[in-house]
Amino acid sequence: MAESAFRRVLPAIGLFFLAPFISEYLLGDFPLTKLGYLMILAPLYGGGALLIREIVRRTGKGWPTILTLAFAYAVLEEAFTTQTLFNPNYLRLNLHLLDPAYISALGIGGWWTVFVLTLHTVWSISTSIALVEACVPARATTPWLRWPGLALDSVLFALAVIASTRFQVKHDGFVATTMQFVVSGIVVVVAIIAAFLLPVRRAGTGSDPAPSPWLFGAVALIAGSLFLIVPRAWAWYAVAIYLALDLTVIFIVAAMSCRSGWAGSHRLALAAGAALAYGWHAFLQTPVDGTTGITVRASNAACLLIVLALIAYAARRQVRYAA
Repeated sequence: MAESAFRRVLPAIGLFFLAPFISEYLLGDFPLTKLGYLMILAPLYGGGALLIREIVRRTGKGWPTILTLAFAYAVLEEAFTTQTLFNPNYLRLNLHLLDPAYISALGIGGWWTVFVLTLHTVWSISTSIALVEACVPARATTPWLRWPGLALDSVLFALAVIASTRFQVKHDGFVATTMQFVVSGIVVVVAIIAAFLLPVRRAGTGSDPAPSPWLFGAVALIAGSLFLIVPRAWAWYAVAIYLALDLTVIFIVAAMSCRSGWAGSHRLALAAGAALAYGWHAFLQTPVDGTTGITVRASNAACLLIVLALIAYAARRQVRYAA
């Protein structure tokens, strides 16, 4: 009985820890020598991803709802818990995040706003969910947690949001304006409401066949790579490229997912391409603590190998499920 219960919640545990792993370690913000941070990051990233996934699957909604709720999560984290959308010198790191394409009337940087919200929406939440669901294709659209588990995850996520906010205020001292908080809150609420008003699209019902999953993997890898390498010095041009990439991928996936044959392998391909873009780009990153050297690059390689192994495992599960 205990083993059966553990197997039932194993995907949920996997998502709880995979989301922060992709968000911070695969991205290259932290090397694996700082793996202990995962326990601190998991309730925020993993708790949020798991909460979104479970609510969507319990309500019978689909991927448009997941993506919209992921956007709401992104605004919540960056506007309230870290306040990087408004802080001109986050944690006094002299990153100058708001300088490119600065919008003085809103007190935000156009470049950083679009960049970081896309990172969380696409990678932190959506890619993490898609990879874990691909590993359990028979349970990809069913809840993984019962009500006590969902309640526990909700509490952990709420506590993580509070703790992260307190940490930021204590170590930085910056507090956004009341109007910035109000507008951000409205955006979060509107996104949540819109997420559940979106219709459920039945994938794979069209007459035309969907292209090979390999094509979608390539599209995700190329689009994700282009997104990550656009120089922030391009300011508004970078913002335009980001939005063009976001909208193009959304349009392509929305159009192709209606075709016959669209399946879990296509969603896996999209998630794999996005994850691999993070993985190779990490070799160009410097961790947030400024450390460099062979240890950091060895960590990047290890993270990439871990994700490749996860993708290979998920691909095998998809093949067996389709057989």
